[in-house]
Amino acid sequence: MALKNVIGIDHAVLMVKDLDQAAENYKRLGFTVSPRGTHSAHMGSGNYTIMFDPDYMELLGVLAATEHNAPARAFLENRGEGIERIAFTAVDSTAGAEEIRARGLPPVGPVDFERPVTLPDGTVSAAKFRVFQWPVAEAPGGVRIFACQHKTRETVWIPELMTHANAAKRLEQVLIATPEPAKDASHLSRLIDREPRTEADGAVAVPSGGDRADFVFLTLDQLGKRYPGVPLSGIPERGGAALVLVSGDLKATEKALGPAGVRSGAAICVPPAKANGTLLSFIAA
Repeated sequence: MALKNVIGIDHAVLMVKDLDQAAENYKRLGFTVSPRGTHSAHMGSGNYTIMFDPDYMELLGVLAATEHNAPARAFLENRGEGIERIAFTAVDSTAGAEEIRARGLPPVGPVDFERPVTLPDGTVSAAKFRVFQWPVAEAPGGVRIFACQHKTRETVWIPELMTHANAAKRLEQVLIATPEPAKDASHLSRLIDREPRTEADGAVAVPSGGDRADFVFLTLDQLGKRYPGVPLSGIPERGGAALVLVSGDLKATEKALGPAGVRSGAAICVPPAKANGTLLSFIAA
């Protein structure tokens, strides 16, 4: 039975070494990037968001070493930049944490935190969240998962931040590289109670719930065959590899990406070396 208090993918977290530099890079790629946020002190991190509907991307950087961000620091040291974790939307984080506890998975949290938000009119408000994590060791394909309850959606999904020059609209897929796609997909399936399905090329997809993006587990070889002509240097053998984004206008996408964009079949891609360790694939709506 699917989890009642946890629905599909909410956002993808991209760990970056230099937060402000990464934000400038994504602006050059045609994304509208939020003002910088600074999280509560115990988290020791800051972020920029790239808002879509109903999901988003988060550029996350460590500002001060804390116990809470030790896994993120280890990720940067061992892997480098890239997709470090994926968040689900939590209807109720407290109830969601109890749901996974009942399945024998002790949750980390729930934890409340917030960050200040400068609104378009210049006033300062706050974005408030309650999150819980699956056990840190439960990371299918090397990607951690957690659930995020938005207590102030109006300070996160700000209309002025949701239109992008590159025409990005929403997340369609999160691609995770692994030598064992079926095994890692089965692992995620058990954690979120969603049935995997095998795709034509042997990759294995796991729906995240509702109308949200799917997870797709595939080998590096399968990834290369999906994106011929796109340099994949920087993507690990096992770990978060790519985000597939729906574009409302591929011509606008191509124009906004400029020389960073690479045509590959029906997609326009940004190689991981030009997107802080993550392959970006834009496809038609």
